[in-house]
Formats: sequence, C-alpha cells, structure tokens
Amino acid sequence: MKVIDHLRRADRTLFSFEILPPLKGKDIRSIYEGIDPLIDFKPSFINVTYHREEVIYKERGHGLLQKVRLRKRPGTVGICATIKAKYNIDTVPHLICGGFSQDDTEDALIEINFLGIDNVLALRGEAIKNEPNDIAERDGHPQAVELIKQIDGLNRGKYLHDEEQEAAPTDLCIGAACYPEKHPEALNLNVDIAYLKEKVDAGAQYLVTQMFFDNAKYFHFVDLCREAGITVPIIPGLKPITTLKHIAFLPKTFRVDLPDAFASELVKCRTDLEVKRLGIEWTTMQAKELMARKAPSLHFYTMGRSEAVRSVCEQVF
Repeated sequence: MKVIDHLRRADRTLFSFEILPPLKGKDIRSIYEGIDPLIDFKPSFINVTYHREEVIYKERGHGLLQKVRLRKRPGTVGICATIKAKYNIDTVPHLICGGFSQDDTEDALIEINFLGIDNVLALRGEAIKNEPNDIAERDGHPQAVELIKQIDGLNRGKYLHDEEQEAAPTDLCIGAACYPEKHPEALNLNVDIAYLKEKVDAGAQYLVTQMFFDNAKYFHFVDLCREAGITVPIIPGLKPITTLKHIAFLPKTFRVDLPDAFASELVKCRTDLEVKRLGIEWTTMQAKELMARKAPSLHFYTMGRSEAVRSVCEQVF
C-alpha cells in the first residue's frame, strides 16, 4: 500500500520508522534485530536509507595512491523487498540524486516497481565524503525536484527514450524531505518553503521532516506551509538522544537546535545512561503532544538502534 493511502485511511496517528542498511559484510540479521522490537507497535511503513559512495585512497606502492569509490551500505532496494516479504509491512526505499544518471534512476525505479514496492522517498542526498562539492553525475539530477519530476513522469508512462509506443506507467507514491528549521543551504525559512512547494507541485504526495526537538518549530513550520499552499501531509521526524556523543553530534550534523529546557538538563548528564533516560523522556513528551495535535504519523530515526524508540512507543501507542 502507498504511504499516502495509509495516511488518508488512518483515524489515528500512525507509527513508522527508518533503518540503515547494514555495513558491507554484515548479514540481514542485523536488520531483523532492529525491526523485531518494534513490530508490536504495528508500523505502517518502514523507510530504508540510501547512502552515497565514499572516496578512499589506497596505497599502491612507490608513493602512488589509487582513488577508489566505496559504497559502505549497499542493498537498499533488496532490503525493502525482504522486509515486505518477511513482515508484510510496506517499505519506502530512499532514492538520491548523487551517484545516479537519469538512466540509472529509471532503472532503479523500474526495479522498485517490479518488486511490488509502492513508495519511494526522493532526496538530493549528501555530498561525497572527502569531496569538496556536491556535483551531480553527468546527466543526473542536481536537486530533488528534478528527481521527483522524473518519478512523476514515469508514473505517467514517460520513459527517457520512448522505446515503447505504449509504455506501462509505474504507480509509485512519492515522498520528499522537509526542514522545520530550514535547510542548511536555504537563505531563510520562507525561501526554503518556496522551494518545498516546487517539490510538492512536481509530484511529492507527502513530506517527512528532518529530526527536531522543539515541537513549536514543527507546528510553526506546518502553519507556514499551509499558508504557502502546501496541503500534503507533513510527517514529524523524531530521534531520542541516547549518548553523550549525540549531544554534540546531532545538532552539528543535522543543524538542529535543542530547546533551552532540554539543553539545560542534558549538560548536567555525565553518563550515556543519564542521557538516554532524559532523551527518552523528552521524545515521549514530544510524541504525546504531536499525537494530541493529530500529527499524521510519528516517524522515528532509529540509526540502527531500536531500544530507545521502543521505550518511547511503549508509553504512547
């Protein structure tokens, strides 16, 4: 089933979450170990991330280095198909601009469609690590809006090379990302929302936010989106902070602010256990308020660990 159909039919706030593909060399059991503790809460859909390749340099002797592109977390589409078959839960593979030509994108979408997967989350993706700029592939898409347009075109039977006179259209539900505290590259929040509306007008049927820790910013963002004419569901993204490293890592990496009330308690923590308890308590408070305000779904970023998310779900679902 499509994500948009789950959202339209629901009479309550749904539960969904995102997982990472295992590192290359790990088997699928690590995926099951992250999903199994959350099955009791009946997730409506599960997202599987896609990761851009990294650049490494291998020594070849005589002072020579070989530049190698390495993908550390492959297997997004295969994992989605496996989850769907094993758990009978709808899946959402992420598809990014970086590393894909338009032909690569079309082939990936055809594969997703053949596997009976009904959804895709269209993202620009991050720049290659150790590379200075986010440069699109030759004949690739520089921004998510162009990727969305290609997916929407394929849904209407528009293939790149028109090889078939009567090409069968796909029927993929398109999701896109949004940022309650604005995209880091946007001039301001209003400009960011204007670009977001372009993605919705291009075919995005629902939006999922970056993680945030201040519900007021999510509610304000939704209000601004509605004023701008964006009417699609906007799903809040949540992440329990669970370690001392998260306190510095998450705000810096994802460009999010921590509310004063939360930050003032976090700085008192001296152990990971103290942080975890506080993080679960704060996310539970967020979840309850979002549910009371009829958020379409609570979407959790597990980052491969489901224990804290389960603790929150036990208190809200």
